[in-house]
Amino acid sequence: MPNRLAHETSPYLLQHADNPVDWWPWSAEAFEEARKANKPVLLSVGYSSCHWCHVMAHESFEDRATADFLNEHFVNIKVDREERPDVDAVYMEAVQAATGQGGWPMTVFLTPEAEPFYFGTYFPPSPRQGMPSFRQVLEGVRHAWTDRRDEVAEVAGKIVRDLSGREMSYGDAQAPGEEQLAAALLGLTREYDEQRGGFGGAPKFPPSMVVEFLLRHHARTGAEGALQMARDTCERMARGGIHDQLGGGFARYSVDRDWIVPHFEKMLYDNALLCRVYAHLWRSTARDGVADECSDLARRVALDTADFMVRELRTNEGGFASALDADSDDGTGRHVEGAYYVWTPEQLREVLGEQDADLAAQYFGVTEEGTFEHGQSVLQLPQQDTVFEAERIESIRRRLLDARAQRPAPGRDDKIVAAWNGLAIAALAETGAYFDRPDLVEAALGAADLLVRVHLDEQARLSRTSKDGQVGANAGVLEDYADVAEGFLALASVTGEGVWLDFAGFLLDHVLTRFTGSEGGLFDTAADAERLIRRPQDPTDNAVPSGWTAAAGALLSYAAQTGAEPHREAAEKALGVVKALGPRVPRFVGWGLAVAEAYLDGPKEVAIVGPALTDDATKALHRTALLGTAPGAVVAVGTPDSDELPLLADRTLVNGEPTAYVCRHFTCQAPTTDAEALRVALGG
Repeated sequence: MPNRLAHETSPYLLQHADNPVDWWPWSAEAFEEARKANKPVLLSVGYSSCHWCHVMAHESFEDRATADFLNEHFVNIKVDREERPDVDAVYMEAVQAATGQGGWPMTVFLTPEAEPFYFGTYFPPSPRQGMPSFRQVLEGVRHAWTDRRDEVAEVAGKIVRDLSGREMSYGDAQAPGEEQLAAALLGLTREYDEQRGGFGGAPKFPPSMVVEFLLRHHARTGAEGALQMARDTCERMARGGIHDQLGGGFARYSVDRDWIVPHFEKMLYDNALLCRVYAHLWRSTARDGVADECSDLARRVALDTADFMVRELRTNEGGFASALDADSDDGTGRHVEGAYYVWTPEQLREVLGEQDADLAAQYFGVTEEGTFEHGQSVLQLPQQDTVFEAERIESIRRRLLDARAQRPAPGRDDKIVAAWNGLAIAALAETGAYFDRPDLVEAALGAADLLVRVHLDEQARLSRTSKDGQVGANAGVLEDYADVAEGFLALASVTGEGVWLDFAGFLLDHVLTRFTGSEGGLFDTAADAERLIRRPQDPTDNAVPSGWTAAAGALLSYAAQTGAEPHREAAEKALGVVKALGPRVPRFVGWGLAVAEAYLDGPKEVAIVGPALTDDATKALHRTALLGTAPGAVVAVGTPDSDELPLLADRTLVNGEPTAYVCRHFTCQAPTTDAEALRVALGG
């Protein structure tokens, strides 16, 4: 029986005209054939630019053995959803009612009377990610049809339960689910400081990774309590002395519960993480183009932190130095903690004059008694009812910053740490993209270029540090590979340059082969690293994401960008530790919880195609995609004929217009040319 699609007009059907499957178009004749042959119907629905439709076609419908089985036991009908939206809508509703989700490719098994009795979307050629193989599904349906015709609906229900059970046994022991993430949120609520924001008592560290989890949890579930904790914590920190109110950026931690007096050391990793999370807070709170006080504050803090990193930590080679010291010369030759940053009322008067000094003291909370030592105050932004004139405050801020620049500056640790530069690359790339600051994206590219030129060898092995352009002797550890990959993945999404995805893949291949244990656990050092009395292995997040959880996140994003199954499986296994730790110690596995949110959400895969990346409509769709709040979503942008990024494969323009494609778990939504529709799809 021949394939009957050769004379169809649909591009999608014509793509399948050479399959060894004996396809029928949707027709009465196909169902009549099913009745005569006493066979069930396989209905396969897709469209010409559906990525996972093409994947399933290549894996299964072009496979001779699979086609022979289909031809022997089924009547096979192929439908273009764009050509027959009525057929698509009827069976998609059934799929969604039965499974709770839908998408394309859509796979439905029907009686010869066109009644559906078993549903699915994409099925892989072999079992993976808790999904049965396509052949397993076909055999199950055939047996149900042959052996229990009168009970086919019940048998189909049993098949669904059996497959669900198989999915649970396959994946449940690996990655956390709703129950564990809800328990983690409850644990954080119990430790939350409602009066001051943050978690726990003094000293208080900025919980950037926990805030990222809260934002993602809110985006996925709508939990307002999670967003409120994130908003309030970020506002308290931004108003406190831990945040440099003149020069931007954050100190390492607060010695008190109120965020007033910091330990004045400024670390690259803190500022990279906080820059990114404030940018994400802005993204989560600036809805429908309408900003509120929280989103305005988040935007300002994200940008002033980014500017701080570029201005004060960027080295001549393009990378970012590790830290600024807490101590500096107080003007008497003594090195004193905080000397560079604190002010007395008298010092304000010397710079500003009497009236502006009084205003500055009120605005920044500078008192005669002082909030620090020896009558000195750390600048804050206390909550108060007074309305201040913005231009006058900005003039005061600028004059104080200029005066501070005349003080002896804190020392700078100029070594380049690969992992921390990876975090900075991700933060600067995204912040630059969100706020139309191409200079920040360029700074991220400069740091990435340094890492490639100096830190990577011919086998893509990563060195931990460099200084003045000279690579250090220490091999990179897991967090270096993971965080640099994270930065490169962010660059790929922002720039559309596939080379950064390639480099991320090289690094993550090392994670799979050199850092992964037999049960999927991750070690902090490579298998061929220097042998110590114990091979370190710490999955908890502290000042930075642990190598373990950072690797899980990068592996998950890379898999979403490429469809690389080993990377997805490795991410799932790595997340098992989050299932164990999240409900018990959520403060110390914040990044792991954030990655788990992305895992539960998909993560979504967004492809933007346009005639040129400089095209305004293409840029609008790309920006909308980057601003979507769907946890961990990955973005690819390029021209329809681009081979830069795998997600762009087989993506075409709709009616000649720039087009966005959103996929999740091997299934795709209908493409759209409308930025507002894309925003809704991505929770923007």
